Amino acid sequence: MQLIDTHSHLYAEEFDADRAEAIARARKGGVSTLLLPAIDSESHERMFSLSLAEPEMCRPMMGLHPTSINDNPRWREELSEVEQYLNSPPQGIEFCAVGEIGLDYYWSQDFVAEQREAFITQCRWAAERDLPVAIHTRAAWDDMCEILESECERARRQGQRLRGVLHAYSEDASTYRRLKECGDWLFGIGGVVTYKKSIVAEAVAEMALEDIILETDCPYLTPVPYRGRRNESAYVGYVCQKIAQIKGLSDEEVARVTTESARRMFLDK
Repeated sequence: MQLIDTHSHLYAEEFDADRAEAIARARKGGVSTLLLPAIDSESHERMFSLSLAEPEMCRPMMGLHPTSINDNPRWREELSEVEQYLNSPPQGIEFCAVGEIGLDYYWSQDFVAEQREAFITQCRWAAERDLPVAIHTRAAWDDMCEILESECERARRQGQRLRGVLHAYSEDASTYRRLKECGDWLFGIGGVVTYKKSIVAEAVAEMALEDIILETDCPYLTPVPYRGRRNESAYVGYVCQKIAQIKGLSDEEVARVTTESARRMFLDK
């Protein structure tokens, strides 16, 4: 089997003591590619360093995370830095997506306008450059759906396309169907699908397998049987196994289809 972890923060400090070993474990587990989402300016050099050290395996994104806008008087400067990198990537770096971007109202309702502005701006940058987006959403699904419906239509009118992944998808099947109606969207399924009484597991049962891609969001959202410990990209195989169980398919079939979908969206030119 060949797997792609479409959302890995393997450059994070949590892996400083054993990053090489974590990469080796991922390879041993059949993971061929890691997509690395940016967070903010504090994460860029770490992400670039890992991408340059492992160019065949690690593919970086560029974007400003919504929670990095909260309480940040420099957020517009950070957003400008994202645009600068998209226009002129560092030598040896090629971005596979604009991400991780989105809306997150969980921690605070005080920065909704700023988050919306940054998100819409980055969606438009992606459409202009024909890059997919990797979208983070937490406690903001109504706004997210409305914005994506509007921005997908705007892109179509301008002869562009807005497409990508709803990372760490956490909603039900009705939201999945609504989002599928507005464009080319994939749904990132991670460790939460392995938890008991998971709404995501119920949604996965109704999703077309071609609409699903695998992710870990490591070091967060660790799947069973390692829940409570640090997550890592090698554990994406447990997500694959759970989806196969839900869909009544083989692990190999889930790996094949999800890998093809991830490649189509993020890696094929």
